Amino acid sequence: MLDVALFMANATQLKAVLEQGPSFRYYVTLTTLISISLFLQTVIGILLIVIARLNLNDVTKQQRLNLLNNIATALVFFTVIINIFITAFGVQKTGLYPSPYGRRYY
Repeated sequence: MLDVALFMANATQLKAVLEQGPSFRYYVTLTTLISISLFLQTVIGILLIVIARLNLNDVTKQQRLNLLNNIATALVFFTVIINIFITAFGVQKTGLYPSPYGRRYY
């Protein structure tokens, strides 16, 4: 479920970056990082499905399962690192949805 939540958060962040357009300072950087993160999350999901379908009790498949598990773990690590950078660059609100209170000047 955590993977699904992160996938949805990245999709929302990508939408916000695309709404801001190429004039946003980190447009290319964030678009690239979010796209890589979404791709890695898809690969991780497929790997987890493959791992779950293979029989762990079959001794001939245990080495392959161990390798797939290690690959999935490494991809999760890289996804976390990429998402730290996404957070560091930040996604700003676009202003497309005005405040219900209107503009206030202090």
